[in-house]
Amino acid sequence: MSFGDSENLVDGNARKIGGKEVGALAFGCWRLVGDDVADATARIEVALDNGLNLIDNADVYGLDWGGQAFGESETLLGKVLAAAPALRDRMVLASKGSIIPGIPYVASADYLNAAVDASLTRLQSEHIDLYQIHRPDMFTHPAETAAALDGLVQAGKIGMVGISNYTQAQEDALRQFMKAPLVSLQSEYSLAALNVLRDGTLDRCMAGDTAFLAWSPLAGGRLVSGEGLRPELMHTIDRLAARENTDRAGIGLAFVLAHPSRPIAIIGSQNAARIETATEALSMSLTRQDVYALIEAAEGVPLP
Repeated sequence: MSFGDSENLVDGNARKIGGKEVGALAFGCWRLVGDDVADATARIEVALDNGLNLIDNADVYGLDWGGQAFGESETLLGKVLAAAPALRDRMVLASKGSIIPGIPYVASADYLNAAVDASLTRLQSEHIDLYQIHRPDMFTHPAETAAALDGLVQAGKIGMVGISNYTQAQEDALRQFMKAPLVSLQSEYSLAALNVLRDGTLDRCMAGDTAFLAWSPLAGGRLVSGEGLRPELMHTIDRLAARENTDRAGIGLAFVLAHPSRPIAIIGSQNAARIETATEALSMSLTRQDVYALIEAAEGVPLP
């Protein structure tokens, strides 16, 4: 019997975050900025129509990618939800807090209570389905952060709690003091950022039945342009893309979806056609041999 040359590892089926079902691809709001509500509504509708029902935002979004103000992305999304309230029931609304440029990280009780209230106001929503600590504040005791998050859950302002960019030790420390479960972990993962394969991140997600959210699954577009990446990697991606009748982005997304932790890949594109094309990754075929070939090409050394 031959192993690895026919088994398809890509799982495009729906995932679960806590008790909520979400698509294997999510819509990231980092680039959702400006004041064109009709255009933003159209983008959200395209995402939802294509199964990207996890809408991932953050209070700091708006200070980058052409934005002008802290909270701009949440504000624009809030205007969308006010103009088309039926969209709210179709999505799992996620946001994040703890980054304030110039500090830069804060997850104290006073901050979190104020930050969630501010996010709810901007989002024009009564609750946030998934609230995530964007980056750990190493100078707030995890017991204080945990107590604040538990209080926000009990108050009905947030439904579920997640974390982003946490080390295993930081996650363990927060879990020790939490009453509400930590249902998700968000970290960078792509063929240009493979650390989570080996640092225990994906393993602890599988062990704890925790949803893993992969940010920048296309390495900020570098897996499409090839900028700064090994030519061997781009050659391997192109070979597989030709075989699967897709593009480089399709292979990059399929690689993320192939891990048994069943990651959710957060799509950053705001282009309707690209969002629709991205869903092709859900039905692609990558074998064990394919994914290991991609890793070897990305790292430039044969696997031991």
